[in-house]
Amino acid sequence: MKHLTLLSLALTLIAICDAKSSYQSVLQHSRIRGRQHGPNVCAMQMIQGTNKKYLTNCKQWYHRKICGKPTVISYECCPGYEKLPGEKGCPAALPLVNIYNTLGVVGATTTKMYSERAQLREEIEGPGSFTFFAPSNEAWAALPTEILDALVSNVNIELLNALHYHMVNRRLTSEELKHGSSFPSMYQDFNVHIHHYPNGIVTVNCARLVKTDQHATNGIVHVVDRVITAITNDVHSFIDTDENLDTLRTAVAAAGLTSMLESDGHYTVFAPTNEAFEKIPPEMLNRILGDPVALKDLLNYHILKNMHCSESIVSGTPMETLQGTVLEVGCDGSEMTLNGKAIIEKRDQLGTNGVVHFINELLIPDSATKMFVDAGLKAHLIGSEPLTLLAPQNEAFKDGVRMTDQLKRLLRNHILKEQLSSKSLYHGQELETLGGMKLRVFVYRNSLCIENSCIAAHDKTGRFAITILLGLCPYYNLQLMNQAGPHTVFAPTNDAFSALPKADLNRLMGKEGHLEGMLSGSSRSGLFRIVKKK
Repeated sequence: MKHLTLLSLALTLIAICDAKSSYQSVLQHSRIRGRQHGPNVCAMQMIQGTNKKYLTNCKQWYHRKICGKPTVISYECCPGYEKLPGEKGCPAALPLVNIYNTLGVVGATTTKMYSERAQLREEIEGPGSFTFFAPSNEAWAALPTEILDALVSNVNIELLNALHYHMVNRRLTSEELKHGSSFPSMYQDFNVHIHHYPNGIVTVNCARLVKTDQHATNGIVHVVDRVITAITNDVHSFIDTDENLDTLRTAVAAAGLTSMLESDGHYTVFAPTNEAFEKIPPEMLNRILGDPVALKDLLNYHILKNMHCSESIVSGTPMETLQGTVLEVGCDGSEMTLNGKAIIEKRDQLGTNGVVHFINELLIPDSATKMFVDAGLKAHLIGSEPLTLLAPQNEAFKDGVRMTDQLKRLLRNHILKEQLSSKSLYHGQELETLGGMKLRVFVYRNSLCIENSCIAAHDKTGRFAITILLGLCPYYNLQLMNQAGPHTVFAPTNDAFSALPKADLNRLMGKEGHLEGMLSGSSRSGLFRIVKKK
């Protein structure tokens, strides 16, 4: 029995690995989860309280969540199959008919009705080899009334043009819908833009394919979850023409990013609205807008290197920005989130070289800046003296930090007295801080560290200062470690700290002097001791 179980697991893994695309891998996983219910049955996950369904991948299957919301498992016929009375599963292939009739078979009855009204029926019943990205009934119902009325006006030419834009004059299976590809539509050869994501989601112009590969005698039908429109402008055009992005338009020009946003690419731009900029204190905003280097750095933090439609996001995922650090792009139910906050007002404004999402808050790269201001160090941050800021990542402050005199001294020792790029640092180098401490540089095979904190991201360069993002923020300030040694350090592991009662750990981390006393050996706990000789 044990050997049979292992053999079954091995065959399952081989089946998934043999899938040729991300979508096919997820489809195969859904088939495996549904096979106990009969042939050609796929397990689907539907977000509770919605009608949104997804084929299931391994992570979603075990977590039973999509976008942080619980899901309900259902078992349905896999694409291309149907049930037969009295038979288990879905043993029968769907009837192979022309595209017009296939629209009815897959439940896209509104598209079928509009195809007849627009006098498209004869074309999609006749000879040819077409791909039809057919909007679902729900997609048509979601259109604003004024747009739908304009499309179905008595002349019907607009409706015909709209439907032709959903068609490509060749048969394209999901396997052929490659990430970043585009194909000329049957409406004036305007391209439709395909994105095929690692999580198995496939989109056309940011509309998700909800049923794929419904073969017809004269082509193939893919059902999509929204009505798509022709794309003619680049992402900069949205910034240049939308009155809600006036301040961003000025900032982009001042930072010299216009040509990049007009060039070929696959960018994701989180575009701060005028309201987002108005939330920044005027003094700080003027300083940012007046410093082209710092401004470019800030705006690059709002741009991802790859294109991500909102429908591609099903869980929190760290994504690299042009600035070199990462944003966590996620979702909470129907809301798209950035670093856990639902600040996106308008989604999926698609351009020829990327997508724009409007946000109502300016993204600040890390939480450290506010900490330095609260510590009374604002004058150094906005002044003209050459400095280097050693900025802890957000994770260092995720549990909240109370400003104390000890923390103020600590933060002074996170500012170096000269402007240094991380590329100029070398092993054994000593760096002097505003607080008078000497910090040592350690160069390892895969890491560059300052004392016990290793550099986590590229430098962020301003007019007078450089910010280096560190992966760890130590909440103590041991002068002894900077005194002449040698010392022997008995260092507790993470597990040792985790073994402490939570109340004791909170007392050590929260009360000024307790942690430093323990670490230097003056605490009765005796968990950590520094001996003044080897």
